[in-house]
Amino acid sequence: MLAPNNTQYQPPFFILMGIPGLEAAHIWISIPFCTLYVTAVIGNAIILIIIKTDASLHQPMYFLLSMLSGMDIAIPTCVIPKMLGIFWFGNQEIHFSACLIQMVCTHALTAVESGVLMLMALDRYTAVCNPLRYTSVLTTQLLAKMGLAVFLRGGLLFAPLAFLLQRLPFCRNNIIAHTYCEHMSVAKLACASITLSTVYGMSVALSLVTLDLLCIALSYALILRTVVRLSSKEARAKAFSTCTAHVCVIAMFYAPGISTAFLQRVSHNVSPSVHIVVANLYLIIPPAVNPVVYGVSTRQIREKVRSIFLQRKAISM
Repeated sequence: MLAPNNTQYQPPFFILMGIPGLEAAHIWISIPFCTLYVTAVIGNAIILIIIKTDASLHQPMYFLLSMLSGMDIAIPTCVIPKMLGIFWFGNQEIHFSACLIQMVCTHALTAVESGVLMLMALDRYTAVCNPLRYTSVLTTQLLAKMGLAVFLRGGLLFAPLAFLLQRLPFCRNNIIAHTYCEHMSVAKLACASITLSTVYGMSVALSLVTLDLLCIALSYALILRTVVRLSSKEARAKAFSTCTAHVCVIAMFYAPGISTAFLQRVSHNVSPSVHIVVANLYLIIPPAVNPVVYGVSTRQIREKVRSIFLQRKAISM
């Protein structure tokens, strides 16, 4: 497990410790995480199936929602199954290459979801501020191109993290005090300078989040300006209702992320176990809650889910 301090090597595998200090409670901690993960997978799968099978939902808003649901399945799947393996079976080993793949996929897919939320804000802006040209502006071809750009942006910008870490020598131990291969947790094990990797990772993450949040804020500022100018209370209420679900999803996605970043800055005052738990909640709570938010707030999806349950109930009777 441990390498001599004067030896530089690349470990064949790392050891993921889970949540240090809470090893005795791993089984109990796994229960809510497993429940949230199952909820996220089933809920988002239902959203995807409904959108795919209902031709009336083949619209820009639901195309973007299907992208969001896909990300909400992929992101926790990168982390939670391995975490549950640690908690349930003590399966702590992860191959060096697999660790880097997990790290890049987790960060890149999170960046993709941020980009999708930004595209959804642009969609809501077009729907509210320019409704007559909504379908002509947001065509399927344009949405496909924007979606592809968001995917490429996340992948191309975070893939270099693996290259930067792979070229570093590791002469400390190979024990990662985390449940998954988070960038800084891996980088800190290197025995060479990690300044380039740290600066690059933080710069890319900060730039993407700042850009996406600025676009979202601008979109909703323009939406608000348009809505307050509407003369009818019913029209204002309808315009606001079309944005409610998206605003809730934005809050659930960015608030835990900002909290995680804040905890990293004041980590000397916060228990490492708290930081690890919050980091994992950041990856699992939004995917688990998003289908519920859209299922409750979106009439078409709510009615479709209700009809499915009624059909199943009728068949069982």
